[in-house]
Amino acid sequence: MSSQTIIIKKSRKKHAAPHHGGAWKVAYADFVTAMMAFFLLLWLLNAVSQEQLQGISDYFSPISKHTSTTGGGGILQGEAIAIKGVFNAHAGDKSLTPTRAGAGSEDDDQDEQTETADPQLGEETATADEQAQFIAVEQALKGVVQGRADLQDLADSLVIEQKDDGLRIQLVDQDGLPMFPRGQPVMYEHTRRLLSVVADAVRQMPQLIEVAGHTDSVAFANDIAYGNWELSADRANAARRALIEAGMPVPRIERVVGRAATEPLFPDRPDAAGNRRLTITLLRGTSVQ
Repeated sequence: MSSQTIIIKKSRKKHAAPHHGGAWKVAYADFVTAMMAFFLLLWLLNAVSQEQLQGISDYFSPISKHTSTTGGGGILQGEAIAIKGVFNAHAGDKSLTPTRAGAGSEDDDQDEQTETADPQLGEETATADEQAQFIAVEQALKGVVQGRADLQDLADSLVIEQKDDGLRIQLVDQDGLPMFPRGQPVMYEHTRRLLSVVADAVRQMPQLIEVAGHTDSVAFANDIAYGNWELSADRANAARRALIEAGMPVPRIERVVGRAATEPLFPDRPDAAGNRRLTITLLRGTSVQ
């Protein structure tokens, strides 16, 4: 017999390693992103002053509507803009410095500190409230004009901007769409409708109102007897009457002025149609006494 050794070799089949997947990476990335946003928020809260936080809070505070009996069947059907806590800003000033009977000397010292600190706090709160009021009025006016078919052509005639003296709501002539007939103080019907929208939007606001008329630089043939000064004043007074007819309380009108062509909206084009306009200004920091 042969003496050779027989070697038997067993081979094993190799199987591919199972795929573990990468879902955990997505979850981990979401976690890291959330943590980054969280720490960024903490940093922002630490970097922003309390007054700025209050201003941001007032800006994003919800705007509510309440129904007023004035205005009846007006453009907004008696609805007026109101912001929570806004219209009580001036009334709340008296409660900023409480007085307590029978308090000791320590309480008196605390009251003195409150009296010196609270006026500034009240002023900052009133400023933030007024800013919120102006934003609400602007949004309400633009929403109504853009949402009504009979006013959409006047969207470009409504110019709203905030200035140092207050919120200016301007009714501006367009080429081919003026607010008044040329050289006349009697307004068109679409101007009256737009003024009614303005009256409905600002009726419940506390600020006093200035109504001003403006003209372009084109002079009358005989402007000594009747010129742009008289015309701008007459148009402003016509706007005042239209606002009152639309439900604006008479005591809210602080003054009515005619400015002729002294304050052009387009100084480089003094004869431009846009210089002919009405300006209704909510005077900053004022209220009916």
